[in-house]
Amino acid sequence: MADDPKPVRRALDGASLIITRPSAGARGLTEQARAMGAHVVRLPATRLRAAANPQAARAMLNRMQDADAWIFTSPAAVTYCFELLGTGNPPRATRFFGVGAGTARALREHGVEAGFPCGAQSSAGLLDEPVLATPRAWTIALIEAPGGSDLLADTLRERGATVVRVDVYQRLPPWLSARRMQHLLRAPRPWISLVSSSASLDNLLAILPLDVIAQWQKEPLIASSERIQAHARTCAFEDVHHAASALDADLLAAASALLARHRM
Repeated sequence: MADDPKPVRRALDGASLIITRPSAGARGLTEQARAMGAHVVRLPATRLRAAANPQAARAMLNRMQDADAWIFTSPAAVTYCFELLGTGNPPRATRFFGVGAGTARALREHGVEAGFPCGAQSSAGLLDEPVLATPRAWTIALIEAPGGSDLLADTLRERGATVVRVDVYQRLPPWLSARRMQHLLRAPRPWISLVSSSASLDNLLAILPLDVIAQWQKEPLIASSERIQAHARTCAFEDVHHAASALDADLLAAASALLARHRM
């Protein structure tokens, strides 16, 4: 009688994947990671909330309806923007852009076609697009949350555009329950962390116990960009890599490749 075939090892079997995205945007990544065999630890590094002054945000959005372009910095920016605009009041700008394919997809779900980077799925990638090379005399609404990168606004102003930043939501510091902390501490190693913003990393380092931080810094971390990778290294993480982008598929591909090397 032939031996029973060995079960096929999945790409992330045996590893813990620490997902730092806010809860609202982590479901798809979590499901895909589990399907690939990962033990998932949810460690949301920020809490998303509506704008601190929704009336002012709504008024600014309406004032910017005739802008030359609206640029959305995240899928969350899309969600909160459309909540503020309400039904029957779609954005009417001449052009729309997202900093990545995920943001453009979120806009498409609201009936808005948007440009997004062909290369790096980031602010820098969007700025490399020819259509934004010479936005002289454009008025651009930057739809975002406070505390984001200044790269888009500063570069577009240097290129001659008038940029108005519209804060449609806010990022608040995380709150981690004792139960979530225990889930992390009991998770099998290696811990592979997925980090999509420098602020997320800073937030977690500010609240985690020092002994947990010391262990975490020795575990592999995958950043969604070279900029965040460099920031993680300044935070004393020893084994830092970067994915092709912040897209789920790219983050998981980087985690799979890292684990394959770890198994050798």
